[in-house]
Amino acid sequence: MKMPFTYEEADKALSVIESGHRVFVQGSAMTPLYLMRQLAKQSVRLKDVELVFITVQGDIEVDKPEYADAFKINCMFVSPSVRKAVNEGRADFIPIFLSDIPDMFRKQMKIDVALVQVSPPDEHGYCSLGVSVDIARSAVNTAKHIIAQVNPKAPRTHGDSLIHTSRFTSMVYHEEDLPEVDYGSKTGEAEKMIGKIVAGMIEDGSTIQMGIGTIPDAVLKSLHHHKNLGVHTEMLSDGIIDLVDRDVINNSKKKIHPYKSVTGFAIGTRRLYDYLHDNPAFAFLDIDYVNDPHVIRRNPKVVAINSAIEVDITGQVCADSIGSMQFSGIGGQMDFIRGAALSEGGKPIIALTSRTHKGVPRIVPFLKEGGGVVTTRGHIHYVVTEYGVAYLFGQNLRQRAKSLIGISHPDDREALEKACFDRFKCF
Repeated sequence: MKMPFTYEEADKALSVIESGHRVFVQGSAMTPLYLMRQLAKQSVRLKDVELVFITVQGDIEVDKPEYADAFKINCMFVSPSVRKAVNEGRADFIPIFLSDIPDMFRKQMKIDVALVQVSPPDEHGYCSLGVSVDIARSAVNTAKHIIAQVNPKAPRTHGDSLIHTSRFTSMVYHEEDLPEVDYGSKTGEAEKMIGKIVAGMIEDGSTIQMGIGTIPDAVLKSLHHHKNLGVHTEMLSDGIIDLVDRDVINNSKKKIHPYKSVTGFAIGTRRLYDYLHDNPAFAFLDIDYVNDPHVIRRNPKVVAINSAIEVDITGQVCADSIGSMQFSGIGGQMDFIRGAALSEGGKPIIALTSRTHKGVPRIVPFLKEGGGVVTTRGHIHYVVTEYGVAYLFGQNLRQRAKSLIGISHPDDREALEKACFDRFKCF
Protein backbone atom coordinates (compact mmCIF):
# COMPACT_ATOMS: atom_id res chain seq x y z
CA MET A 1 0.00 0.00 0.00
CA LYS A 2 1.39 3.40 -0.95
CA MET A 3 2.14 5.63 2.03
CA PRO A 4 0.49 9.09 2.22
CA PHE A 5 3.04 11.91 2.16
CA THR A 6 2.59 15.58 2.96
CA TYR A 7 4.98 18.22 1.63
CA GLU A 8 5.30 21.69 3.11
CA GLU A 9 6.58 25.01 1.83
CA ALA A 10 10.17 25.68 2.83
CA ASP A 11 9.40 28.76 4.95
CA LYS A 12 6.93 26.81 7.07
CA ALA A 13 9.26 23.83 7.43
CA LEU A 14 12.21 26.00 8.45
CA SER A 15 10.16 27.87 11.07
CA VAL A 16 11.13 25.14 13.56
CA ILE A 17 14.65 26.65 13.61
CA GLU A 18 15.02 29.19 16.40
CA SER A 19 17.76 31.57 17.50
CA GLY A 20 20.57 29.76 19.30
CA HIS A 21 19.80 26.42 17.68
CA ARG A 22 22.52 24.12 16.37
CA VAL A 23 21.69 23.01 12.83
CA PHE A 24 23.41 20.21 10.93
CA VAL A 25 23.69 20.56 7.16
CA GLN A 26 24.26 17.45 5.03
CA GLY A 27 27.21 17.87 2.70
CA SER A 28 29.00 16.75 -0.43
CA ALA A 29 26.74 16.23 -3.46
CA MET A 30 23.71 16.05 -1.13
CA THR A 31 24.04 19.62 0.20
CA PRO A 32 20.40 20.83 0.44
CA LEU A 33 21.04 24.07 -1.45
CA TYR A 34 17.38 24.99 -1.85
CA LEU A 35 16.81 24.77 1.90
CA MET A 36 19.95 26.85 2.50
CA ARG A 37 18.74 29.58 0.16
CA GLN A 38 15.37 29.63 1.87
CA LEU A 39 16.99 29.63 5.30
CA ALA A 40 18.97 32.74 4.35
CA LYS A 41 15.67 34.54 3.76
CA GLN A 42 14.75 33.94 7.40
CA SER A 43 17.85 35.66 8.74
CA VAL A 44 15.80 38.68 9.88
CA ARG A 45 14.16 36.62 12.62
CA LEU A 46 17.21 34.59 13.65
CA LYS A 47 20.34 35.20 15.69
CA ASP A 48 23.33 32.99 16.52
CA VAL A 49 22.12 29.87 14.73
CA GLU A 50 25.13 27.53 14.68
CA LEU A 51 25.55 25.65 11.40
CA VAL A 52 27.71 22.50 11.52
CA PHE A 53 28.86 20.42 8.55
CA ILE A 54 31.85 18.93 6.74
CA THR A 55 32.25 19.45 2.97
CA VAL A 56 29.40 21.41 1.43
CA GLN A 57 29.12 21.90 -2.31
CA GLY A 58 27.72 24.88 -4.20
CA ASP A 59 26.67 28.32 -2.99
CA ILE A 60 25.10 27.90 0.44
CA GLU A 61 24.32 31.64 0.63
CA VAL A 62 24.38 31.83 4.45
CA ASP A 63 28.19 32.25 4.54
CA LYS A 64 27.95 35.79 3.15
CA PRO A 65 28.85 38.75 5.43
CA GLU A 66 25.29 40.08 5.57
CA TYR A 67 24.15 36.96 7.42
CA ALA A 68 26.91 36.96 10.05
CA ASP A 69 24.60 37.92 12.94
CA ALA A 70 22.02 35.27 12.09
CA PHE A 71 24.30 32.30 11.30
CA LYS A 72 27.55 31.13 12.88
CA ILE A 73 29.33 28.54 10.74
CA ASN A 74 31.28 25.93 12.68
CA CYS A 75 32.60 23.50 10.07
CA MET A 76 34.69 20.36 10.45
CA PHE A 77 36.19 20.56 6.96
CA VAL A 78 36.84 23.73 4.97
CA SER A 79 35.40 23.25 1.50
CA PRO A 80 35.68 25.89 -1.24
CA SER A 81 32.16 27.09 -0.46
CA VAL A 82 33.16 28.42 2.96
CA ARG A 83 36.94 28.86 2.66
CA LYS A 84 36.75 32.64 2.34
CA ALA A 85 34.44 32.97 5.33
CA VAL A 86 36.74 30.85 7.53
CA ASN A 87 39.88 32.75 6.59
CA GLU A 88 38.20 36.13 7.02
CA GLY A 89 37.15 35.17 10.54
CA ARG A 90 33.43 34.99 9.78
CA ALA A 91 33.34 31.21 10.28
CA ASP A 92 35.11 28.68 12.49
CA PHE A 93 36.87 25.38 11.86
CA ILE A 94 37.04 22.32 14.14
CA PRO A 95 40.10 20.06 13.60
CA ILE A 96 38.84 16.50 14.06
CA PHE A 97 39.26 13.03 12.59
CA LEU A 98 36.31 12.19 10.38
CA SER A 99 35.75 8.95 12.28
CA ASP A 100 35.33 10.86 15.56
CA ILE A 101 32.52 13.19 14.42
CA PRO A 102 29.59 10.78 15.01
CA ASP A 103 30.74 10.21 18.60
CA MET A 104 30.99 13.97 19.06
CA PHE A 105 27.37 14.31 17.91
CA ARG A 106 26.24 11.67 20.38
CA LYS A 107 28.14 12.92 23.42
CA GLN A 108 28.99 16.58 23.01
CA MET A 109 27.57 18.46 20.03
CA LYS A 110 23.82 17.95 20.38
CA ILE A 111 21.90 18.80 17.20
CA ASP A 112 18.58 20.62 17.30
CA VAL A 113 17.74 20.45 13.60
CA ALA A 114 19.21 18.44 10.70
CA LEU A 115 18.79 19.68 7.12
CA VAL A 116 19.19 16.84 4.63
CA GLN A 117 18.46 16.05 0.99
CA VAL A 118 16.91 12.69 0.21
CA SER A 119 15.48 10.60 -2.59
CA PRO A 120 11.69 10.36 -2.89
CA PRO A 121 10.06 7.85 -0.53
CA ASP A 122 9.39 4.34 -1.77
CA GLU A 123 6.09 2.48 -1.32
CA HIS A 124 7.09 1.63 2.25
CA GLY A 125 7.86 5.23 3.17
CA TYR A 126 11.66 5.00 3.10
CA CYS A 127 13.88 7.71 1.64
CA SER A 128 17.63 7.50 1.06
CA LEU A 129 20.36 9.88 2.19
CA GLY A 130 21.81 9.32 -1.26
CA VAL A 131 25.53 9.66 -1.86
CA SER A 132 26.33 11.34 1.47
CA VAL A 133 25.75 8.94 4.36
CA ASP A 134 29.10 9.70 6.10
CA ILE A 135 28.29 11.80 9.21
CA ALA A 136 24.71 12.47 8.07
CA ARG A 137 23.63 9.07 9.41
CA SER A 138 24.68 9.96 12.96
CA ALA A 139 23.28 13.47 12.62
CA VAL A 140 19.78 12.32 11.75
CA ASN A 141 19.98 9.64 14.45
CA THR A 142 20.57 12.27 17.11
CA ALA A 143 18.75 15.39 15.85
CA LYS A 144 15.56 16.57 17.56
CA HIS A 145 14.07 17.68 14.23
CA ILE A 146 14.82 16.61 10.65
CA ILE A 147 13.85 18.70 7.64
CA ALA A 148 14.19 16.83 4.35
CA GLN A 149 14.57 18.35 0.90
CA VAL A 150 13.06 15.62 -1.29
CA ASN A 151 14.69 15.61 -4.71
CA PRO A 152 13.81 13.13 -7.50
CA LYS A 153 17.36 13.61 -8.87
CA ALA A 154 18.91 12.27 -5.65
CA PRO A 155 20.25 8.70 -6.05
CA ARG A 156 18.85 5.94 -3.90
CA THR A 157 21.77 4.07 -2.33
CA HIS A 158 22.17 0.89 -0.32
CA GLY A 159 23.64 0.46 3.16
CA ASP A 160 23.00 2.78 6.10
CA SER A 161 21.25 5.39 3.97
CA LEU A 162 17.58 4.57 4.56
CA ILE A 163 15.41 6.82 6.70
CA HIS A 164 11.65 6.52 7.14
CA THR A 165 9.39 9.49 6.44
CA SER A 166 7.95 9.20 9.95
CA ARG A 167 11.30 10.51 11.23
CA PHE A 168 10.93 13.80 9.37
CA THR A 169 9.52 16.85 11.07
CA SER A 170 8.87 18.28 7.59
CA MET A 171 9.38 17.32 3.94
CA VAL A 172 9.97 19.94 1.26
CA TYR A 173 9.76 18.86 -2.38
CA HIS A 174 12.25 20.53 -4.70
CA GLU A 175 13.86 19.20 -7.85
CA GLU A 176 17.35 20.43 -8.78
CA ASP A 177 20.61 19.06 -10.15
CA LEU A 178 23.18 17.79 -7.69
CA PRO A 179 26.57 19.57 -7.56
CA GLU A 180 29.15 17.93 -9.82
CA VAL A 181 32.95 17.72 -9.76
CA ASP A 182 35.04 16.23 -12.58
CA TYR A 183 38.46 15.40 -11.09
CA GLY A 184 39.64 13.69 -14.26
CA SER A 185 39.47 16.92 -16.29
CA LYS A 186 42.09 18.55 -14.05
CA THR A 187 44.77 15.86 -14.27
CA GLY A 188 48.20 17.04 -15.51
CA GLU A 189 51.30 15.13 -16.62
CA ALA A 190 52.81 15.05 -13.11
CA GLU A 191 49.60 13.59 -11.68
CA LYS A 192 49.49 10.98 -14.46
CA MET A 193 53.06 9.93 -13.65
CA ILE A 194 52.23 9.64 -9.95
CA GLY A 195 49.19 7.56 -10.89
CA LYS A 196 51.40 5.09 -12.75
CA ILE A 197 53.95 4.89 -9.92
CA VAL A 198 51.31 4.28 -7.26
CA ALA A 199 49.51 1.75 -9.45
CA GLY A 200 52.79 -0.16 -9.65
CA MET A 201 52.79 -0.39 -5.85
CA ILE A 202 49.32 -1.95 -5.72
CA GLU A 203 49.24 -5.75 -5.80
CA ASP A 204 46.39 -7.79 -7.23
CA GLY A 205 43.85 -8.54 -4.52
CA SER A 206 44.50 -5.29 -2.64
CA THR A 207 41.77 -3.23 -1.00
CA ILE A 208 42.11 0.42 -1.96
CA GLN A 209 41.15 3.74 -0.41
CA MET A 210 41.26 6.96 -2.39
CA GLY A 211 41.25 10.47 -1.00
CA ILE A 212 39.88 13.53 -2.76
CA GLY A 213 41.43 15.06 -5.85
CA THR A 214 43.21 14.56 -9.14
CA ILE A 215 45.94 12.18 -7.91
CA PRO A 216 43.58 9.46 -6.62
CA ASP A 217 41.68 9.74 -9.91
CA ALA A 218 44.96 9.36 -11.84
CA VAL A 219 45.75 6.22 -9.84
CA LEU A 220 42.38 4.70 -10.73
CA LYS A 221 43.02 5.34 -14.43
CA SER A 222 46.27 3.35 -14.15
CA LEU A 223 44.71 0.22 -12.63
CA HIS A 224 43.02 -1.29 -15.68
CA HIS A 225 45.38 -4.29 -15.83
CA HIS A 226 45.00 -5.22 -12.17
CA LYS A 227 42.88 -8.09 -10.87
CA ASN A 228 40.48 -8.68 -7.99
CA LEU A 229 40.79 -5.29 -6.30
CA GLY A 230 38.51 -4.31 -3.45
CA VAL A 231 37.25 -0.93 -2.24
CA HIS A 232 36.89 0.27 1.33
CA THR A 233 37.11 4.05 1.23
CA GLU A 234 35.61 7.17 2.74
CA MET A 235 34.71 8.56 -0.70
CA LEU A 236 34.18 7.56 -4.33
CA SER A 237 34.53 9.45 -7.61
CA ASP A 238 33.94 8.68 -11.29
CA GLY A 239 37.23 6.81 -11.72
CA ILE A 240 35.79 3.71 -10.10
CA ILE A 241 33.10 3.09 -12.74
CA ASP A 242 35.26 1.66 -15.53
CA LEU A 243 37.18 -0.53 -13.07
CA VAL A 244 33.97 -2.10 -11.78
CA ASP A 245 32.64 -2.61 -15.29
CA ARG A 246 35.90 -4.34 -16.31
CA ASP A 247 35.82 -6.58 -13.21
CA VAL A 248 39.12 -5.07 -12.02
CA ILE A 249 37.23 -4.11 -8.88
CA ASN A 250 35.10 -7.03 -7.70
CA ASN A 251 35.86 -7.12 -3.95
CA SER A 252 36.36 -10.89 -4.10
CA LYS A 253 39.43 -10.92 -1.84
CA LYS A 254 38.06 -8.76 0.98
CA LYS A 255 37.48 -10.35 4.38
CA ILE A 256 34.75 -7.90 5.41
CA HIS A 257 31.96 -6.91 3.01
CA PRO A 258 33.19 -9.20 0.22
CA TYR A 259 31.72 -8.44 -3.21
CA LYS A 260 30.69 -4.94 -2.12
CA SER A 261 32.46 -1.59 -2.47
CA VAL A 262 32.22 0.19 0.87
CA THR A 263 32.18 3.99 1.13
CA GLY A 264 30.85 6.89 3.18
CA PHE A 265 30.10 9.36 0.40
CA ALA A 266 30.58 10.02 -3.31
CA ILE A 267 31.24 13.17 -5.29
CA GLY A 268 31.61 13.34 -9.06
CA THR A 269 29.56 13.82 -12.19
CA ARG A 270 25.98 12.89 -13.01
CA ARG A 271 27.34 9.71 -14.59
CA LEU A 272 28.55 8.60 -11.16
CA TYR A 273 25.27 9.43 -9.41
CA ASP A 274 23.29 7.50 -12.03
CA TYR A 275 25.69 4.56 -11.73
CA LEU A 276 25.30 4.42 -7.94
CA HIS A 277 21.51 4.73 -8.03
CA ASP A 278 19.95 1.55 -6.64
CA ASN A 279 23.24 -0.31 -7.22
CA PRO A 280 23.52 -3.16 -4.68
CA ALA A 281 27.27 -3.55 -5.35
CA PHE A 282 27.92 -0.38 -3.28
CA ALA A 283 27.35 0.00 0.46
CA PHE A 284 27.18 3.54 1.84
CA LEU A 285 27.86 3.17 5.57
CA ASP A 286 28.17 5.33 8.68
CA ILE A 287 31.58 6.99 8.74
CA ASP A 288 32.42 5.91 12.30
CA TYR A 289 32.45 2.36 10.90
CA VAL A 290 33.97 3.03 7.47
CA ASN A 291 36.85 5.07 8.90
CA ASP A 292 37.53 3.03 12.02
CA PRO A 293 41.19 1.92 11.71
CA HIS A 294 40.34 -1.35 13.48
CA VAL A 295 37.72 -2.06 10.81
CA ILE A 296 40.00 -0.95 7.96
CA ARG A 297 42.82 -3.25 9.08
CA ARG A 298 40.63 -6.36 8.86
CA ASN A 299 41.00 -6.41 5.08
CA PRO A 300 44.37 -7.60 3.73
CA LYS A 301 46.65 -5.45 1.57
CA VAL A 302 44.89 -2.16 2.27
CA VAL A 303 46.45 0.59 0.14
CA ALA A 304 45.51 4.07 1.36
CA ILE A 305 46.19 6.82 -1.17
CA ASN A 306 46.02 10.37 0.14
CA SER A 307 47.53 13.68 -0.88
CA ALA A 308 49.11 16.63 0.90
CA ILE A 309 49.91 20.32 0.56
CA GLU A 310 53.51 19.91 1.68
CA VAL A 311 55.85 17.47 3.42
CA ASP A 312 58.91 18.53 5.40
CA ILE A 313 62.21 16.66 5.21
CA THR A 314 61.46 14.75 8.43
CA GLY A 315 58.18 13.38 7.07
CA GLN A 316 55.62 15.67 8.68
CA VAL A 317 52.59 15.98 6.41
CA CYS A 318 50.56 19.17 6.14
CA ALA A 319 47.33 18.42 4.30
CA ASP A 320 44.82 20.94 5.59
CA SER A 321 46.38 24.41 5.48
CA ILE A 322 48.71 26.68 3.55
CA GLY A 323 50.61 28.23 6.41
CA SER A 324 47.95 29.76 8.64
CA MET A 325 45.35 29.85 5.86
CA GLN A 326 42.89 27.03 6.44
CA PHE A 327 42.41 25.19 3.15
CA SER A 328 40.56 21.98 3.97
CA GLY A 329 40.53 19.73 7.04
CA ILE A 330 41.89 16.62 8.71
CA GLY A 331 39.17 14.47 7.18
CA GLY A 332 39.91 10.76 7.07
CA GLN A 333 43.57 10.81 6.10
CA MET A 334 44.88 9.65 9.46
CA ASP A 335 42.08 7.10 9.84
CA PHE A 336 43.22 5.32 6.69
CA ILE A 337 46.95 5.93 7.08
CA ARG A 338 46.75 4.09 10.39
CA GLY A 339 44.31 1.44 9.18
CA ALA A 340 46.46 0.61 6.15
CA ALA A 341 49.61 0.45 8.29
CA LEU A 342 47.92 -2.12 10.54
CA SER A 343 46.54 -4.17 7.64
CA GLU A 344 48.48 -7.32 6.70
CA GLY A 345 50.52 -6.29 3.66
CA GLY A 346 49.04 -2.79 3.77
CA LYS A 347 50.61 0.35 2.31
CA PRO A 348 49.81 3.87 3.57
CA ILE A 349 50.78 6.31 0.79
CA ILE A 350 51.02 10.10 0.68
CA ALA A 351 51.15 11.17 -2.97
CA LEU A 352 51.79 14.73 -4.13
CA THR A 353 53.36 16.58 -7.02
CA SER A 354 56.87 17.88 -6.28
CA ARG A 355 55.69 21.42 -6.97
CA THR A 356 52.38 23.25 -7.20
CA HIS A 357 51.07 24.42 -10.56
CA LYS A 358 52.61 27.79 -9.73
CA GLY A 359 56.04 26.25 -9.14
CA VAL A 360 56.03 26.32 -5.32
CA PRO A 361 57.99 23.40 -3.77
CA ARG A 362 55.96 20.85 -1.83
CA ILE A 363 58.88 19.02 -0.24
CA VAL A 364 60.32 21.62 2.11
CA PRO A 365 62.88 22.03 4.94
CA PHE A 366 60.15 23.24 7.31
CA LEU A 367 56.38 23.43 7.05
CA LYS A 368 55.11 26.96 6.56
CA GLU A 369 54.54 28.88 9.79
CA GLY A 370 51.04 28.09 11.00
CA GLY A 371 50.76 24.93 8.91
CA GLY A 372 48.99 22.02 10.55
CA VAL A 373 50.41 18.51 10.83
CA VAL A 374 47.72 16.06 9.73
CA THR A 375 49.87 12.93 9.45
CA THR A 376 52.76 12.81 11.90
CA ARG A 377 56.25 11.63 11.02
CA GLY A 378 55.62 8.65 13.29
CA HIS A 379 52.76 7.48 11.06
CA ILE A 380 54.26 8.12 7.64
CA HIS A 381 55.37 5.19 5.46
CA TYR A 382 55.44 5.97 1.73
CA VAL A 383 55.73 9.36 0.02
CA VAL A 384 55.35 9.46 -3.75
CA THR A 385 55.98 12.25 -6.27
CA GLU A 386 56.40 12.13 -10.04
CA TYR A 387 60.12 11.51 -9.34
CA GLY A 388 59.70 8.31 -7.38
CA VAL A 389 59.00 6.72 -3.99
CA ALA A 390 60.50 7.51 -0.58
CA TYR A 391 59.98 4.86 2.12
CA LEU A 392 60.31 6.53 5.53
CA PHE A 393 59.05 4.03 8.08
CA GLY A 394 61.84 3.02 10.46
CA GLN A 395 64.22 5.58 8.95
CA ASN A 396 66.08 8.13 11.06
CA LEU A 397 65.83 11.85 10.34
CA ARG A 398 68.94 11.97 8.16
CA GLN A 399 67.80 8.99 6.11
CA ARG A 400 64.35 10.49 5.71
CA ALA A 401 65.76 13.79 4.51
CA LYS A 402 67.93 12.08 1.89
CA SER A 403 65.03 9.95 0.65
CA LEU A 404 62.67 12.89 0.35
CA ILE A 405 65.24 15.09 -1.38
CA GLY A 406 65.63 12.27 -3.91
CA ILE A 407 61.99 12.60 -5.00
CA SER A 408 61.82 16.40 -4.83
CA HIS A 409 61.86 18.59 -7.92
CA PRO A 410 65.42 18.61 -9.37
CA ASP A 411 65.56 22.41 -9.19
CA ASP A 412 64.79 22.29 -5.44
CA ARG A 413 67.37 19.70 -4.44
CA GLU A 414 70.38 21.98 -3.93
CA ALA A 415 68.48 24.17 -1.47
CA LEU A 416 67.11 21.12 0.32
CA GLU A 417 70.57 19.58 0.58
CA LYS A 418 71.87 22.79 2.17
CA ALA A 419 68.99 22.79 4.64
CA CYS A 420 69.69 19.15 5.41
CA PHE A 421 73.35 19.89 6.08
CA ASP A 422 72.51 22.90 8.28
CA ARG A 423 70.12 20.81 10.34
CA PHE A 424 71.66 17.34 10.40
CA LYS A 425 75.29 18.09 9.48
CA CYS A 426 75.19 15.68 6.60
CA PHE A 427 74.29 15.04 3.07
